[in-house]
Amino acid sequence: QVQLVESGGGLVQPGGSLRLSCVASGIIVSIYDMGWFRQAPGKQRELVAIIISGGSTNYVDSVKGRFTISRDNAKNTLYLQMNSLKPEDTAVYYCNANLGLSHYWGQGTQVTVSS
Repeated sequence: QVQLVESGGGLVQPGGSLRLSCVASGIIVSIYDMGWFRQAPGKQRELVAIIISGGSTNYVDSVKGRFTISRDNAKNTLYLQMNSLKPEDTAVYYCNANLGLSHYWGQGTQVTVSS
């Protein structure tokens, strides 16, 4: 059984930082393309950052230079370091794993950026 469990969300002031974690079980994160998505109220879910199995990363333009995606293969965990947070980063953040026809989602973690 595959599980992706996110943590690390919360309330932070503009300009602050958070680190999201996604602990995976039932899959090996190093062979999957792993990503972070987010969904704000009334908006579609969007891809924020992705790290493919080979290690290359890519980001949506709005977070480039502020967010960093990484993984710890020994811990089978995906991370998203978020710096210089803005109110528009407020959303539920979801961990995603893809390999061929296999697609998995976590339950999401809320990130709220507000003063």
